[in-house]
Amino acid sequence: MTLASYLPFLSGGVAIGFAATLMMMLNGRVAGVSGILSGLWRRTDAGPAASAAFTTGLALGPALYALAFGRAPEVHLTSSAPVLVIAGLLVGYGARMGSGCTSGHGVVGLARLSPRSIVAVAVFLATAIATVALMRIGSAL
Repeated sequence: MTLASYLPFLSGGVAIGFAATLMMMLNGRVAGVSGILSGLWRRTDAGPAASAAFTTGLALGPALYALAFGRAPEVHLTSSAPVLVIAGLLVGYGARMGSGCTSGHGVVGLARLSPRSIVAVAVFLATAIATVALMRIGSAL
């Protein structure tokens, strides 16, 4: 792969880091998507308007990508709709149980050297590795 082929991923990472930094500097809040999404339905310090603006920005991401790179991002789903729904519900449950999601703990928490986030990210990674290993074993049978 050439350096240019990494540009979309690099620019996405920079944009996420920049957005998280702005959120912390301007609002004093962690840019954790699960917490922000839940702010649409419950009272928060920032209010539902700020949560709606952030969520709208997430939804517009693919359109901005298409404008920047001249094509829509490629998405390849290999699982059925029921599996995706169950997986999404499990991720949501885990985010609530872990007091945050990968964006809050992984992007902001690790940058702040939060012990809770370090443990959470270690658990996320261990679970992901175990899941992939089990899926590969299951598909080989």
